Amino acid sequence: MDSNLFTPLALRGTVIPNRVWMAPMCQYSAATEGPRTGAPNDWHVQHYGSRAVGGPGLILVEATGVVPEGRISPADLGIWNDEQVAGHRRLTDFMRSQGVVPGIQLAHAGRKAATDVEFHGGRPLADDEGGWEPVGPSTIAFDERHRTPHEMSADEIRGAVDAFARAARRAVEAGYEVVEVHAAHGYLVHEFLSPVSNRRDDAYGGAFEGRTRLLREIVDAVREAIGPDRPLLVRVSATDWIEPDGWTGDDTVRLAAELTARGVDLLHVSSGGNLTGAAIPTGPGYQVPFAARVRRETGLPTVAVGMITEAEQAEKILANGEADAVALGRELLRNPHWPRQAARSLGAEHPLPAQYRRADR
Repeated sequence: MDSNLFTPLALRGTVIPNRVWMAPMCQYSAATEGPRTGAPNDWHVQHYGSRAVGGPGLILVEATGVVPEGRISPADLGIWNDEQVAGHRRLTDFMRSQGVVPGIQLAHAGRKAATDVEFHGGRPLADDEGGWEPVGPSTIAFDERHRTPHEMSADEIRGAVDAFARAARRAVEAGYEVVEVHAAHGYLVHEFLSPVSNRRDDAYGGAFEGRTRLLREIVDAVREAIGPDRPLLVRVSATDWIEPDGWTGDDTVRLAAELTARGVDLLHVSSGGNLTGAAIPTGPGYQVPFAARVRRETGLPTVAVGMITEAEQAEKILANGEADAVALGRELLRNPHWPRQAARSLGAEHPLPAQYRRADR
Protein backbone atom coordinates (compact mmCIF):
# COMPACT_ATOMS: atom_id res chain seq x y z
CA MET A 1 0.00 0.00 0.00
CA ASP A 2 1.23 3.48 -0.86
CA SER A 3 1.20 5.89 2.08
CA ASN A 4 1.40 9.66 1.91
CA LEU A 5 2.73 9.64 5.45
CA PHE A 6 5.74 7.56 4.50
CA THR A 7 6.64 9.35 1.29
CA PRO A 8 9.87 11.42 1.34
CA LEU A 9 9.68 15.21 1.28
CA ALA A 10 12.41 17.27 -0.41
CA LEU A 11 13.10 20.76 0.95
CA ARG A 12 15.99 22.48 -0.79
CA GLY A 13 19.05 20.23 -0.44
CA THR A 14 17.49 17.97 2.20
CA VAL A 15 15.33 14.91 1.68
CA ILE A 16 13.27 14.06 4.76
CA PRO A 17 12.49 10.34 4.57
CA ASN A 18 8.92 10.51 5.84
CA ARG A 19 6.33 13.03 6.96
CA VAL A 20 5.93 12.05 10.60
CA TRP A 21 7.94 14.67 12.47
CA MET A 22 8.69 15.23 16.12
CA ALA A 23 7.55 18.65 17.31
CA PRO A 24 9.80 20.69 19.63
CA MET A 25 9.02 19.98 23.29
CA CYS A 26 11.05 21.55 26.09
CA GLN A 27 12.63 19.07 28.50
CA TYR A 28 13.78 21.67 31.07
CA SER A 29 16.72 19.41 31.86
CA ALA A 30 19.91 21.26 30.94
CA ALA A 31 22.48 22.21 33.55
CA THR A 32 21.75 25.56 35.19
CA GLU A 33 25.27 26.48 36.28
CA GLY A 34 28.87 25.80 35.42
CA PRO A 35 30.57 25.43 32.04
CA ARG A 36 27.84 23.15 30.63
CA THR A 37 24.97 25.55 31.30
CA GLY A 38 22.41 25.20 28.54
CA ALA A 39 24.17 22.32 26.77
CA PRO A 40 22.47 18.99 25.97
CA ASN A 41 23.37 16.23 28.42
CA ASP A 42 22.69 12.52 28.93
CA TRP A 43 18.96 13.10 29.38
CA HIS A 44 18.72 14.75 25.97
CA VAL A 45 20.82 12.03 24.37
CA GLN A 46 18.51 9.26 25.58
CA HIS A 47 15.34 11.28 25.00
CA TYR A 48 16.07 12.23 21.41
CA GLY A 49 17.91 8.98 20.77
CA SER A 50 14.92 6.83 21.69
CA ARG A 51 12.66 8.92 19.46
CA ALA A 52 15.14 8.65 16.61
CA VAL A 53 15.05 4.85 16.90
CA GLY A 54 11.25 5.16 16.68
CA GLY A 55 11.56 6.38 13.11
CA PRO A 56 10.30 9.94 12.53
CA GLY A 57 11.55 11.63 9.39
CA LEU A 58 12.61 14.81 11.21
CA ILE A 59 13.24 15.63 14.85
CA LEU A 60 13.01 19.28 15.82
CA VAL A 61 14.99 19.74 19.02
CA GLU A 62 13.17 21.78 21.64
CA ALA A 63 13.12 25.58 21.88
CA THR A 64 16.79 26.48 22.24
CA GLY A 65 17.72 29.88 23.60
CA VAL A 66 19.71 32.20 21.35
CA VAL A 67 20.73 34.23 24.43
CA PRO A 68 20.70 33.33 28.14
CA GLU A 69 17.90 35.79 28.90
CA GLY A 70 15.87 34.22 26.08
CA ARG A 71 15.30 30.98 27.97
CA ILE A 72 11.90 30.10 29.39
CA SER A 73 13.62 28.64 32.44
CA PRO A 74 17.21 28.39 33.70
CA ALA A 75 17.14 24.69 32.65
CA ASP A 76 16.43 25.35 28.96
CA LEU A 77 18.78 24.33 26.19
CA GLY A 78 20.90 27.05 24.63
CA ILE A 79 23.11 27.60 21.65
CA TRP A 80 24.47 31.05 22.47
CA ASN A 81 28.11 30.01 22.88
CA ASP A 82 30.60 27.72 21.20
CA GLU A 83 30.93 25.45 24.27
CA GLN A 84 27.34 24.25 23.76
CA VAL A 85 27.98 23.01 20.21
CA ALA A 86 29.60 19.70 21.19
CA GLY A 87 26.54 18.65 23.21
CA HIS A 88 24.28 19.36 20.26
CA ARG A 89 26.61 17.38 18.01
CA ARG A 90 25.95 14.30 20.19
CA LEU A 91 22.28 14.59 19.28
CA THR A 92 22.67 15.23 15.57
CA ASP A 93 25.24 12.45 15.08
CA PHE A 94 22.93 9.83 16.55
CA MET A 95 19.82 11.06 14.75
CA ARG A 96 21.65 10.90 11.45
CA SER A 97 22.90 7.39 12.21
CA GLN A 98 19.25 6.31 12.43
CA GLY A 99 18.27 7.94 9.14
CA VAL A 100 16.53 10.87 10.87
CA VAL A 101 17.04 14.45 9.75
CA PRO A 102 18.13 16.60 12.73
CA GLY A 103 16.49 19.99 13.14
CA ILE A 104 16.50 22.65 15.84
CA GLN A 105 14.09 25.35 16.94
CA LEU A 106 15.80 28.66 17.74
CA ALA A 107 13.91 30.65 20.34
CA HIS A 108 13.67 33.69 22.57
CA ALA A 109 11.06 33.55 25.34
CA GLY A 110 10.56 37.32 25.63
CA ARG A 111 8.12 38.30 28.38
CA LYS A 112 7.49 34.62 29.27
CA ALA A 113 11.13 34.08 30.30
CA ALA A 114 12.65 33.58 33.76
CA THR A 115 10.23 31.00 35.14
CA ASP A 116 10.75 27.79 37.06
CA VAL A 117 10.67 24.55 35.07
CA GLU A 118 7.23 23.43 33.94
CA PHE A 119 7.11 20.25 36.06
CA HIS A 120 7.86 22.29 39.19
CA GLY A 121 4.97 24.63 38.52
CA GLY A 122 6.51 27.14 36.13
CA ARG A 123 6.16 30.11 38.45
CA PRO A 124 8.12 33.30 37.67
CA LEU A 125 11.49 33.46 39.43
CA ALA A 126 12.88 36.43 41.31
CA ASP A 127 16.47 37.46 40.66
CA ASP A 128 17.66 35.85 43.89
CA GLU A 129 16.04 32.56 42.78
CA GLY A 130 17.91 32.44 39.49
CA GLY A 131 15.52 34.61 37.49
CA TRP A 132 16.17 37.77 35.51
CA GLU A 133 14.28 40.71 34.05
CA PRO A 134 12.40 39.60 30.93
CA VAL A 135 12.16 41.71 27.80
CA GLY A 136 9.36 42.29 25.32
CA PRO A 137 7.98 44.67 22.72
CA SER A 138 6.05 46.62 25.38
CA THR A 139 5.78 46.82 29.16
CA ILE A 140 2.86 44.40 29.29
CA ALA A 141 3.14 41.30 31.46
CA PHE A 142 1.85 37.97 30.15
CA ASP A 143 -0.47 37.66 33.16
CA GLU A 144 -0.78 38.79 36.75
CA ARG A 145 1.89 36.29 37.89
CA HIS A 146 4.58 37.08 35.35
CA ARG A 147 7.07 39.88 35.71
CA THR A 148 6.53 43.03 33.66
CA PRO A 149 9.05 43.00 30.81
CA HIS A 150 11.51 45.68 29.94
CA GLU A 151 10.53 47.32 26.63
CA MET A 152 13.25 46.55 24.13
CA SER A 153 15.10 49.45 22.56
CA ALA A 154 15.91 49.52 18.85
CA ASP A 155 19.48 48.51 19.71
CA GLU A 156 18.24 45.57 21.78
CA ILE A 157 16.03 44.45 18.92
CA ARG A 158 18.97 44.53 16.53
CA GLY A 159 20.93 42.55 19.11
CA ALA A 160 18.21 39.89 19.16
CA VAL A 161 18.33 39.60 15.36
CA ASP A 162 22.09 39.17 15.51
CA ALA A 163 21.71 36.54 18.25
CA PHE A 164 19.40 34.46 16.05
CA ALA A 165 21.95 34.67 13.23
CA ARG A 166 24.85 33.62 15.47
CA ALA A 167 22.80 30.76 16.89
CA ALA A 168 21.91 29.63 13.37
CA ARG A 169 25.59 29.49 12.41
CA ARG A 170 26.31 27.38 15.50
CA ALA A 171 23.39 25.13 14.61
CA VAL A 172 24.99 24.42 11.25
CA GLU A 173 28.31 23.73 12.98
CA ALA A 174 26.50 21.34 15.35
CA GLY A 175 25.15 19.32 12.43
CA TYR A 176 21.54 20.46 12.25
CA GLU A 177 20.17 20.17 8.73
CA VAL A 178 16.92 22.06 9.34
CA VAL A 179 16.51 25.30 11.31
CA GLU A 180 13.19 26.57 12.64
CA VAL A 181 12.51 30.07 13.98
CA HIS A 182 10.07 30.03 16.91
CA ALA A 183 7.46 32.72 16.29
CA ALA A 184 4.58 31.09 18.18
CA HIS A 185 3.06 30.46 21.62
CA GLY A 186 3.45 33.93 23.09
CA TYR A 187 7.24 34.06 23.03
CA LEU A 188 9.22 37.06 21.82
CA VAL A 189 8.57 37.01 18.08
CA HIS A 190 4.87 36.23 18.57
CA GLU A 191 4.72 39.06 21.11
CA PHE A 192 5.87 41.46 18.40
CA LEU A 193 3.38 40.05 15.87
CA SER A 194 0.31 40.42 18.06
CA PRO A 195 -1.42 43.69 18.94
CA VAL A 196 -2.31 42.05 22.26
CA SER A 197 1.31 42.38 23.39
CA ASN A 198 2.82 44.95 21.01
CA ARG A 199 1.76 48.53 21.70
CA ARG A 200 4.83 50.18 20.20
CA ASP A 201 4.56 53.28 18.03
CA ASP A 202 7.93 52.95 16.30
CA ALA A 203 9.04 50.92 13.27
CA TYR A 204 8.46 47.64 15.17
CA GLY A 205 4.87 48.34 16.18
CA GLY A 206 1.58 49.71 14.98
CA ALA A 207 0.17 48.14 11.83
CA PHE A 208 0.93 44.73 10.35
CA GLU A 209 4.09 45.87 8.60
CA GLY A 210 5.67 47.16 11.79
CA ARG A 211 4.62 44.25 14.00
CA THR A 212 6.02 41.71 11.51
CA ARG A 213 9.30 43.55 10.98
CA LEU A 214 11.23 41.69 13.69
CA LEU A 215 10.33 38.31 12.21
CA ARG A 216 11.22 39.44 8.69
CA GLU A 217 14.62 40.64 9.90
CA ILE A 218 15.26 37.42 11.81
CA VAL A 219 14.28 35.31 8.80
CA ASP A 220 16.63 37.29 6.54
CA ALA A 221 19.49 36.99 9.04
CA VAL A 222 18.99 33.27 9.64
CA ARG A 223 18.65 32.49 5.94
CA GLU A 224 21.97 34.24 5.30
CA ALA A 225 23.58 32.41 8.22
CA ILE A 226 22.53 28.90 7.18
CA GLY A 227 23.09 29.38 3.46
CA PRO A 228 20.90 28.54 0.48
CA ASP A 229 20.83 24.75 0.82
CA ARG A 230 19.34 24.16 4.29
CA PRO A 231 15.58 24.29 4.84
CA LEU A 232 14.29 27.18 6.95
CA LEU A 233 11.02 26.71 8.86
CA VAL A 234 9.00 29.17 10.92
CA ARG A 235 6.57 28.08 13.61
CA VAL A 236 3.63 30.43 14.11
CA SER A 237 0.51 30.64 16.17
CA ALA A 238 -2.12 31.06 13.45
CA THR A 239 -4.46 32.91 15.80
CA ASP A 240 -4.60 34.36 19.30
CA TRP A 241 -8.16 32.99 19.47
CA ILE A 242 -9.60 36.47 20.11
CA GLU A 243 -10.27 37.55 16.55
CA PRO A 244 -10.47 40.27 15.37
CA ASP A 245 -8.61 41.96 18.25
CA GLY A 246 -5.47 39.80 18.29
CA TRP A 247 -3.31 38.08 15.71
CA THR A 248 -5.68 36.43 13.23
CA GLY A 249 -5.88 33.73 10.61
CA ASP A 250 -5.98 36.43 7.94
CA ASP A 251 -2.74 37.86 9.36
CA THR A 252 -1.13 34.43 9.18
CA VAL A 253 -2.01 33.97 5.53
CA ARG A 254 -0.63 37.42 4.69
CA LEU A 255 2.53 36.69 6.68
CA ALA A 256 2.99 33.31 4.98
CA ALA A 257 3.03 34.96 1.56
CA GLU A 258 5.73 37.38 2.71
CA LEU A 259 7.82 34.64 4.30
CA THR A 260 7.70 32.60 1.09
CA ALA A 261 9.31 35.50 -0.75
CA ARG A 262 12.04 35.66 1.92
CA GLY A 263 13.19 32.06 1.57
CA VAL A 264 11.09 30.26 4.18
CA ASP A 265 10.42 26.70 3.01
CA LEU A 266 7.62 25.59 5.31
CA LEU A 267 5.28 27.05 7.92
CA HIS A 268 4.76 25.03 11.11
CA VAL A 269 1.23 26.02 12.11
CA SER A 270 0.14 25.99 15.75
CA SER A 271 -2.04 28.49 17.64
CA GLY A 272 -2.53 30.41 20.87
CA GLY A 273 -0.18 30.97 23.79
CA ASN A 274 -0.06 34.76 23.91
CA LEU A 275 -2.74 35.42 26.48
CA THR A 276 -4.63 33.62 29.19
CA GLY A 277 -8.37 33.03 29.12
CA ALA A 278 -8.80 32.57 25.38
CA ALA A 279 -11.59 30.15 24.47
CA ILE A 280 -9.80 27.50 22.40
CA PRO A 281 -12.01 24.76 20.93
CA THR A 282 -9.54 21.91 21.28
CA GLY A 283 -10.17 18.49 19.81
CA PRO A 284 -8.52 16.01 17.44
CA GLY A 285 -6.79 17.93 14.65
CA TYR A 286 -8.25 21.26 15.78
CA GLN A 287 -5.38 23.29 14.29
CA VAL A 288 -5.25 21.48 10.95
CA PRO A 289 -7.62 23.94 9.18
CA PHE A 290 -5.11 26.74 9.75
CA ALA A 291 -2.33 24.78 8.05
CA ALA A 292 -4.71 23.84 5.26
CA ARG A 293 -5.70 27.44 4.63
CA VAL A 294 -2.11 28.68 4.44
CA ARG A 295 -1.22 25.90 2.02
CA ARG A 296 -4.31 26.48 -0.12
CA GLU A 297 -4.11 30.27 -0.31
CA THR A 298 -0.34 30.82 -0.53
CA GLY A 299 1.18 27.59 -1.83
CA LEU A 300 3.67 27.57 1.05
CA PRO A 301 4.14 24.01 2.38
CA THR A 302 2.86 23.49 5.91
CA VAL A 303 3.15 21.06 8.79
CA ALA A 304 0.05 20.46 10.88
CA VAL A 305 0.21 19.87 14.62
CA GLY A 306 -2.14 19.49 17.56
CA MET A 307 -3.89 16.37 18.88
CA ILE A 308 -2.86 14.19 15.97
CA THR A 309 -2.73 10.73 17.53
CA GLU A 310 -3.91 8.11 15.01
CA ALA A 311 -2.13 6.84 11.91
CA GLU A 312 -5.28 6.99 9.79
CA GLN A 313 -5.97 10.54 10.99
CA ALA A 314 -2.47 11.67 9.99
CA GLU A 315 -2.68 9.88 6.64
CA LYS A 316 -6.00 11.57 5.85
CA ILE A 317 -4.58 15.04 6.58
CA LEU A 318 -1.94 14.51 3.93
CA ALA A 319 -4.23 12.72 1.48
CA ASN A 320 -6.67 15.64 1.64
CA GLY A 321 -3.91 18.14 0.88
CA GLU A 322 -4.32 19.89 4.22
CA ALA A 323 -0.59 19.79 5.05
CA ASP A 324 2.69 18.43 3.74
CA ALA A 325 3.72 16.80 7.03
CA VAL A 326 2.37 16.24 10.52
CA ALA A 327 4.24 16.94 13.75
CA LEU A 328 3.56 14.91 16.87
CA GLY A 329 4.27 16.15 20.36
CA ARG A 330 2.75 14.50 23.41
CA GLU A 331 1.97 11.36 21.42
CA LEU A 332 5.71 10.79 20.93
CA LEU A 333 6.29 11.29 24.65
CA ARG A 334 3.77 8.53 25.28
CA ASN A 335 4.93 6.27 22.47
CA PRO A 336 8.42 6.78 20.98
CA HIS A 337 7.76 4.10 18.36
CA TRP A 338 4.58 5.65 16.99
CA PRO A 339 6.06 6.21 13.49
CA ARG A 340 7.01 2.56 13.01
CA GLN A 341 3.69 1.39 14.41
CA ALA A 342 1.85 3.79 12.11
CA ALA A 343 3.76 2.44 9.12
CA ARG A 344 2.74 -1.09 10.00
CA SER A 345 -0.88 0.02 10.43
CA LEU A 346 -0.85 1.67 7.00
CA GLY A 347 1.01 -1.15 5.28
CA ALA A 348 4.03 1.04 4.54
CA GLU A 349 7.67 0.00 4.48
CA HIS A 350 9.58 1.23 7.54
CA PRO A 351 12.11 -1.42 8.63
CA LEU A 352 13.27 -1.67 12.22
CA PRO A 353 16.88 -1.05 13.23
CA ALA A 354 18.96 -4.21 13.01
CA GLN A 355 19.09 -4.52 16.80
CA TYR A 356 15.27 -4.73 16.97
CA ARG A 357 14.49 -6.89 13.95
CA ARG A 358 13.84 -9.96 16.11
CA ALA A 359 10.60 -8.18 17.07
CA ASP A 360 9.39 -8.78 13.51
CA ARG A 361 9.97 -12.52 13.69
